[in-house]
Amino acid sequence: MSCNPDVLRGVPLFALLDDEEAAVLAGQVEMKRFAPRQRIYKIGDLSGQAYILVSGQVRVSTVDEDHQEVVVDEPLPGEFFGFASMLDQTAHQTGAVALEETVCIEVDRKDIAILLQRKPMAGMDMLAVLGRQFHASQNLVRIRSMRNPNEVIEDEATWGDRIADEVARFGGSWKFIISFGITLITYTGINLALRGRAWDPYPFILLNLFLSMLAAIQAPVIMMSQNRQDSKDRLRGELDFEVNRRAEAEIKGLAHKLNLLGDKLGDVEDLLRDRPIR
Repeated sequence: MSCNPDVLRGVPLFALLDDEEAAVLAGQVEMKRFAPRQRIYKIGDLSGQAYILVSGQVRVSTVDEDHQEVVVDEPLPGEFFGFASMLDQTAHQTGAVALEETVCIEVDRKDIAILLQRKPMAGMDMLAVLGRQFHASQNLVRIRSMRNPNEVIEDEATWGDRIADEVARFGGSWKFIISFGITLITYTGINLALRGRAWDPYPFILLNLFLSMLAAIQAPVIMMSQNRQDSKDRLRGELDFEVNRRAEAEIKGLAHKLNLLGDKLGDVEDLLRDRPIR
C-alpha cells in the first residue's frame, strides 16, 4: 500500500522534508499493516528493511544465551526499528512482533539514499536514532549482566579489608584454636615450673594483659570482615531478586501463551462444532 506524504511528516526523521521531497519519498516507501501477534521480521531475517511505527504497538526482542526472550525496545509512533540491520545490510539481530493492529512504514536502503541526497541533514537525525538504540542496548547489558558477588567484593577490597579477612579466617579456624591452646598451656606450664624465678607468676597478670590486647584488636578486625560478608550477602540477595524477577516474567509469559493457546483451541472447537455433519 502506498504511503501518504502527510503520514511521513508525522515521523520526526522526515519532519523537515518539503512537499516535493515528501512526495518523492512517499512514492518509494510502502505502508504495511500487521495483525495482532503477527511477526514483522524474525532474528536472522535478511530482508534488509527497516520499519517506522505509525500506529499500534510493536515489541522488539532478542534471545540471550540462556534462550530467554529479552525485550530490547518498544518503539513509539514515529520511531524506527530494525534500522541498523537495514543500513549495514546484515541479518536482523532482533525480532519484531505486532502486539495489536499495527501500521508501519517499510523503508529500505535505497529510500534512505534518496532522502540523504535531497536532505543531507536528515543523517544527523538518523544518527540520533541509532545513538538512542545503542544506549538502550548498553543499559540492557548493564542491567542483565550476571555479577559474581565474590568477584565484585574482591575487586573493591582495600589492603585493610584483605588483612581483616585473613585475620578473621585464621581466627575462626581449628588451626588457631589448637595453636593458641598449646601456646597458653606452654606459657602457664613454664611459669608454674619456674616458681619463684617465673617472669609471670600466678595469676599470670602479664598473660592477661596480652590476651586483653589481643581481644581488643581482634574483635574490631573480625567485625570489619563480618561487615564485608554482610555486603556480599546483600549483593547476592539483590542478584537473586533480579533472577527471581526474570523467572516471574517468564512464568507470566508462559501463562499468557498458554491462555492464548487455550483461546485458539476454543475457537477450533467452536468451528468444528458449527461444521455441518455429512
